Amino acid sequence: MKIIDRDKWQEILGTIRKNKLRTFLTALGVFWGIFMLVFLLGMGKGLENGVLKDFGGAANNVMYVWPQRTTKPFDGYAAGRRLRFNQDDLAALKRELPQIENLAPRAHLGSLPVSYKDIQEMYEIRGEETEMPKVQALVIHKGRYINEADLKERRKIAAIGTRVATLFFGDADPIGKHIRVKGVDFKVIGVYGPEQLKPWNQDDTESVVIPLTTMDQAFGTQGEIDYFACLVKEEYKVAAIEDKLKDILKFRHHVHPDDIEAVGGFNLQKAFTQIQGLFLGIKLFLWFVGIGTLIAGIVGVSNIMLIIVKERTKEIGIRKALGATPGSIVNMILTESIFITALSGYLGLAIGSLIIGGMSYLMYMNDIDVQNFYNPEVDVRVAIFAIMVLVIAGLFAGWIPARQASKVNPVIALKDE
Repeated sequence: MKIIDRDKWQEILGTIRKNKLRTFLTALGVFWGIFMLVFLLGMGKGLENGVLKDFGGAANNVMYVWPQRTTKPFDGYAAGRRLRFNQDDLAALKRELPQIENLAPRAHLGSLPVSYKDIQEMYEIRGEETEMPKVQALVIHKGRYINEADLKERRKIAAIGTRVATLFFGDADPIGKHIRVKGVDFKVIGVYGPEQLKPWNQDDTESVVIPLTTMDQAFGTQGEIDYFACLVKEEYKVAAIEDKLKDILKFRHHVHPDDIEAVGGFNLQKAFTQIQGLFLGIKLFLWFVGIGTLIAGIVGVSNIMLIIVKERTKEIGIRKALGATPGSIVNMILTESIFITALSGYLGLAIGSLIIGGMSYLMYMNDIDVQNFYNPEVDVRVAIFAIMVLVIAGLFAGWIPARQASKVNPVIALKDE
């Protein structure tokens, strides 16, 4: 058995050369189907990467919780009371909810005068513990952040945002220098900023963070916090503890169990999951459009092959009269169909991948930052699937014409004019 039948391939190529326009139009449908599939999925991946990039390195198994006003009277307290959370609440939550990995509280003193030598500006003063960089995806550019020893010893230290550091110290190293916050000296231990600078996190560059315990001592905040982030352990979902967490806080602050407004919350994990679900839907839609376009091309190939078979009826009849088996006839038609389909499909795959890769390269080299669009790419699995589709498509497109050709009656075919 010949591995490569040169006569058969010469015949196939000769047929293609004789019908260049028809072959081109036939191949165009498959080319466009594969190209659109690859291009749409690549662009969809770029959109997904852009949206998920906004999360950066921030934890997504997080719930943000903050106090609000009550809307129902309860236990001797009138409606409209403003709740105030404190560190005792956090300790209670850690005791009663073993699913919690950690809690990251934050208290705000508001904008206060911050000075270094003869420079003074108004900056936001925050009181925190140790976990907020992980939650907010903050990068420590110099020095360090708050640690447990700072909290325990109520040290007068501060981590400052990048813009604060630039204004006060320029290119000089700020570590070890002292700034004054509302007349109180604080030693600078670190410079931090967001991992990705976005419109909603610019405040992180213009703030000063001190230990929460130091804030209590220096400014008399009595352990109150404005909000906290609750990080759950990886094996749990935030939704599993969300209601229980709010119930604990309601109980501790004498809030009616049915008061849904008193404790505010935002489940970031739920929002992240919804975004992933949205992109799964978009991806399925793009597959639907791409596969639909490809099927249209395959049907076109099949129809053209039927026309070719009809045009070559007399030739096929002669072949059968000379002893050609139905299997050889089927093989000839299928080979031509698969060749046209595969060649045009591979071109579509290659050009689609080159365009997507070129866009990604140009964005990277020119440092182009498009909101909600980043690093479009072609998944290797998509390429493998496309190759499989090409083989199956070629077989499908040629099978019906091949079967019809194999059933040609030599006597009738030779009489056909």
